[in-house]
Amino acid sequence: MTTTLSSTGKLRGRPREFDMDAALDQALRVFSERGYHATSISELTEAMGLTSGSVYKAFKDKRGVFLAAFDRYRSVRLGVLRNDVSKAETGRDGLFAMLQVYANASHGVEGRRGCLVVNSATDMVLFDEEAARRVAAAFETDERVMVDLIKLGQSDGSIRADVDAEAVSRTLLCLMKGMRIVGKTDRSHAEMKAVAETAMKLLN
Repeated sequence: MTTTLSSTGKLRGRPREFDMDAALDQALRVFSERGYHATSISELTEAMGLTSGSVYKAFKDKRGVFLAAFDRYRSVRLGVLRNDVSKAETGRDGLFAMLQVYANASHGVEGRRGCLVVNSATDMVLFDEEAARRVAAAFETDERVMVDLIKLGQSDGSIRADVDAEAVSRTLLCLMKGMRIVGKTDRSHAEMKAVAETAMKLLN
């Protein structure tokens, strides 16, 4: 590591000179495609464009890279979700916008790659408590957003008052996570959009 002199005359390390978000985006691509166990440090360093020393210094180990990539993935996906939902005029429209976010991510290259959260639910939660907490928090966030949208729709008249917000949200959560799994089998956008449209019939 290159060092420089501080104002007090002491040596200090030069700060990391790489784009953290860009590096994590590449790491999450590898984890999504290969899964945690099948991913090696050498594959990560190559994808991230970093030396193994830089990776170990920034993240300590493969698990550290994974957890940072997981947080980055959730941040980006939540940004997309909130942006699309915020454009909706009613609670019902907001819920459909959320379903369409999943439909859009469940086809093509992104669909085949899969969802890091869903993949982690089957790959890591049984042996890593911290990963399990992150996955549970991600699921709970999506479910809570849907509950809030249904209740908003009930208040604005776009969703029936007798709809069980919690039960429907839990059902849609299972459906949306399932969409990300089915999307790995090379489904078309039209197919996944039809799933989103059919799911809205739960509110009729």
